[in-house]
Amino acid sequence: MNLPPTRDFGAACKPKLAVKSRSAIAGSGTVKLIAEVKKKSPSKGIIREDFEPVSIAETYVENGAAAISVLTDKHFFAGELAYLRAIREVVDVPLLRKDFTIDPYHIYQARVAGADAILLIVAALTAAQLRTFMDVAESLSLACLVEVHTQEELAIALDVDAQIIGINNRDLRTFHTDIATTFRLREAIPADKIVVSESGIYSHEDVMRLQEAGVQAMLVGESLMRSPDIGEQVRYLLNY
Repeated sequence: MNLPPTRDFGAACKPKLAVKSRSAIAGSGTVKLIAEVKKKSPSKGIIREDFEPVSIAETYVENGAAAISVLTDKHFFAGELAYLRAIREVVDVPLLRKDFTIDPYHIYQARVAGADAILLIVAALTAAQLRTFMDVAESLSLACLVEVHTQEELAIALDVDAQIIGINNRDLRTFHTDIATTFRLREAIPADKIVVSESGIYSHEDVMRLQEAGVQAMLVGESLMRSPDIGEQVRYLLNY
């Protein structure tokens, strides 16, 4: 495929000051923001009525987001692959295609649409599928955000040598969210991995707790999408 090179999603998730241990370096702005473009969720319904994905993405970048997550699942999240294509045209930060990747075709589709990274949910895949999908992604220069929620899922992610591990604070069975999930699992993740905390992050105090735990990046959607001033909420989380 004759496609433009991808942007480095992993590098975008790393703090400018490297975290040398599980205890993050003091100072604001250490945890990088992956800001999510999301209209709807299965548990909350419509999150934002005035949904203009391109404008939202531009606002995210203008106010300090390091990368953008774009929901492309139509059934549960009212997403569209077209949103990813349109956003790729106007921003230069790495883009994550947020969807249920269950077939290699979805990976090729993501690359053609302009994604720089894909989501792989351990709970939805076998270890063999994970390895295969990671190999396909690597062949296309796509990064993989490998998502876990439990110790058992984390063990699988580590066994397949996932480099970017997303800890989902939301239990996909009950939709209950607890940021403590990140703190529990973070301790078992080697220091050379990139750790992304997902869901349940609403305040700068939450961000500071993630920083203290040695988390490199956070994926935030709902608290941004519900804000009447998205840019202001981004700056608040990042302490700008």
